[in-house]
Amino acid sequence: MQRVLAAIAGAALIVGAFAAAERASAHHSASMYDHAKTLTIRGKVVELRWVNPHVSLTVMGLVGGSTREEEWVMEMTSPGNLVRSGGWSRNAVKTGDDVTVEFSPLRDATLRGGALKKITVLASGKSYTANLRAQEMPGLE
Repeated sequence: MQRVLAAIAGAALIVGAFAAAERASAHHSASMYDHAKTLTIRGKVVELRWVNPHVSLTVMGLVGGSTREEEWVMEMTSPGNLVRSGGWSRNAVKTGDDVTVEFSPLRDATLRGGALKKITVLASGKSYTANLRAQEMPGLE
């Protein structure tokens, strides 16, 4: 009986480890975004959520040639990565700021969200990116 219980516990531990690894892998996948497309939204910042593991930005505005304002949620990397990647802070973008955001949209077109590539605060002209590699590109302020 003790061997059976030990075998069941061992099997449960292995299954749990695989399930956790699969969840972590899926969480960090960027396959939900269409990185071959870049859309632009012009509008106002509704909220910047400066939290781990991912910072998110909500913008109300017009995407592309749309004439109807919509709320879009952009996902970024962690706060630490944004700070190290070039000037982000929790106060870089504030509620009510007029912005232009370039982003990779979600593959599911029924959802209004994406992966932020670059944001420009119109009042100051200051640009920020969530792409760590883009920080090394020439010409990006």
